[in-house]
Amino acid sequence: MKTERIFPKVSISQKAARSLKNGHPWVYADEISSDAALTDGCIVDCFEGSSWQGAGFYNSNSKIAVRIISRNSNDVFDQKFWYRRILYAVSYRKTVMPGDDFKCCRLIHGEADQIPGFTCDRYGDIVVTQIACLGVELNKDIIYKALLDVFEEIGEPLKGIYERNELALREKEGLELYKGWYDGKDFPCVTEIIENGIKYSVDVENGQKTGFFLDQKYNRLAAAKIAKDKNVLDCFTHTGSFGLNCAYNGARHVTSVDISSQAVEMARANAERNGLDGKIDYVCEDVFELLTKMAEKKDHSFDYIILDPPAFTKSRETVDSAGRGYKEINLKAMKLLPRGGYLATCSCSHFMTDELFRKMLSSAARDASVSLRQIEARTQAPDHPILWNVPETEYLKFYIFQVV
Repeated sequence: MKTERIFPKVSISQKAARSLKNGHPWVYADEISSDAALTDGCIVDCFEGSSWQGAGFYNSNSKIAVRIISRNSNDVFDQKFWYRRILYAVSYRKTVMPGDDFKCCRLIHGEADQIPGFTCDRYGDIVVTQIACLGVELNKDIIYKALLDVFEEIGEPLKGIYERNELALREKEGLELYKGWYDGKDFPCVTEIIENGIKYSVDVENGQKTGFFLDQKYNRLAAAKIAKDKNVLDCFTHTGSFGLNCAYNGARHVTSVDISSQAVEMARANAERNGLDGKIDYVCEDVFELLTKMAEKKDHSFDYIILDPPAFTKSRETVDSAGRGYKEINLKAMKLLPRGGYLATCSCSHFMTDELFRKMLSSAARDASVSLRQIEARTQAPDHPILWNVPETEYLKFYIFQVV
């Protein structure tokens, strides 16, 4: 260790040290001790015995007591440090999301970009942020400046930063909930993006997450690739994105369904915006109930069904009940499809692991007396990177099958 350490020292357990050595960035509250007076949000040095293991943000309010930001003992956490972090993240996106895709993508994906609890999504010349880490909140001015500087230097200056800090996770960090334009600026909260050639209106103030679900971008393309001349049922349509991609790529007709009347109207407006309203019908109904009614009527009019449900579970405790929900909609879809029909299905819950999801699909196929011919197995777009040593960064499972 070359640099003299100026930060408070915490001692961590052997278990925590093993986890850090394996690349996981969290130290839990029951794995640390300290003789120093610690201030929530401060940077601490983690030691196992006399061996330095990393530096991170401390917070006594959270079960995750330390979120690691560096394993380089020579790092100095100044403007240059955060500039490098942002620059690495942006350069990665320019590589994996080339061309117009870079104008609408996730720029920072929390721990996967070594800025824990920090999400930043780009919609053209504005970005939307969410902070779920006290240390990042206390350093956000310097982080935001780095973000603005990087985009200025690459010749794509940003107009503004909108903060969507109403996450429930913030309360566990002892943070207040709020949203609004950073630094007192005031711009329209509705903007337009183009994804896969399709125009969308994005409400960064009131839309889901930061305004739009960016992680399915290339899965929508994959689903649309086989939609030509198909009669498509797009379930849990939200902004209408899967159905729009299918209609745009030659589907014979699309019926898009969502329980939210607001979502249906937003999807309908997006269809009109793209001149696709004549190819898509919209239904405001509970998907579970709709599939049940279709089964009772033995309605086999759709030869392609897309299931993009919200996360049915956000904890390990509810995985079993979520599995039953996933199985119900997939089983009904398999029974409704004619032999040779197509099914696209996904789960966006980290706790519904790929292994559990595949087991559920296999069980549903057995009960439906069908076989699944796999066409694609996919995950989240690469702007939502997965770190193999941080399982929490992997959450989206997406499959396309022919049902035979």
